[in-house]
Amino acid sequence: MDDERRQHNRQHTELQLEIFEQHTGKRLGRVVDLSVDGFMLFSDTPQAADELVECRLLSEQVVEGVGEISFVADCLWSRPGADGQHCWAGFHIIELAQDQAAALERLLGQL
Repeated sequence: MDDERRQHNRQHTELQLEIFEQHTGKRLGRVVDLSVDGFMLFSDTPQAADELVECRLLSEQVVEGVGEISFVADCLWSRPGADGQHCWAGFHIIELAQDQAAALERLLGQL
């Protein structure tokens, strides 16, 4: 998705942010960039486009009291990495509780 279609600028993060599937605990990948409405993921496994995922975002370090954020995201696109071993995927956050949205805002404020 190109920048003109984004409502919010994505912020590159130096923090170690990982995404896990909420119910299975399976690691989906590392967050490359993040905004209030989406993120790009670098993953060891291909992600299915048009699939809804219940996510847990975990931060390696607690930032502004935030170490974990839960939400539902829709995978908009997925592409294999240049090495053929990894994949890049773009997600749109579609369901985020009010307290989780506030936590995401605090986390973004520190990136």
